[in-house]
Amino acid sequence: MNASYFQPSPMQGQSIRVAIADDHPLLLTGLACELSQLSGFIVVGKAQNSTELIELLSERAVDVVISDYTMPGGTHGDGLALFGFIRQRFPNTQLIALTMMSNPNVIRSLLSHGVRCILSKADSLVYIVDALHAALANRRFLSPTVDAIMKMHGIDDGANTSLTKKLSPRELEVVRLFVSGLTVSEIATRLHRSKQTISTQKMNAMRRLGIKRDTDLIIYGIDANLTTLSTEAKANSTTSDNER
Repeated sequence: MNASYFQPSPMQGQSIRVAIADDHPLLLTGLACELSQLSGFIVVGKAQNSTELIELLSERAVDVVISDYTMPGGTHGDGLALFGFIRQRFPNTQLIALTMMSNPNVIRSLLSHGVRCILSKADSLVYIVDALHAALANRRFLSPTVDAIMKMHGIDDGANTSLTKKLSPRELEVVRLFVSGLTVSEIATRLHRSKQTISTQKMNAMRRLGIKRDTDLIIYGIDANLTTLSTEAKANSTTSDNER
């Protein structure tokens, strides 16, 4: 089905059509419950990975997508790759990002890629209402935790001096996925790039960060809050995967 067939344009008095995506069933249920109590909004579908989400968007008219930033397992990836794909293929659908990430450069990258509404999973679901209205009005909305991170690191005024600021958005995404436990081949598949390109971007990122070993890159990723995985899981992934 041609994705451009649906052009979301809710008329006055019509319910706003919302799609929600997260790989955690309990959070999906919580989001659906919260939205069901809101007047003027209707959940038209739920997805647990990018494959299900893109199929949903291709088959149903959706005004706003509320999606987890880290959502592995789908053919369209997650994070910036997924959000960029949605913005390109479904330009009339607004995006709200859910995240557990506390790295300021992840927030910076989202904003620079046009994702203006960002909710931290550490905040109450009540902020979804404000985020939905902001998304529909094409305004920025950051939940309290995200807003505090921005102010702490001076993202608006460019005062952020963290090492990850040295990375391009693509390099940052590669590092995030690598630190999360994916191999170079798996990252290439998820981001629809060649294995050589991913390997080059990973090496460039390590050079910019002054890191020479994969183990140190993983430790850096933990310290920089680039992943929600545990330290033990990352250490195990390093010793068990020879491809990296």
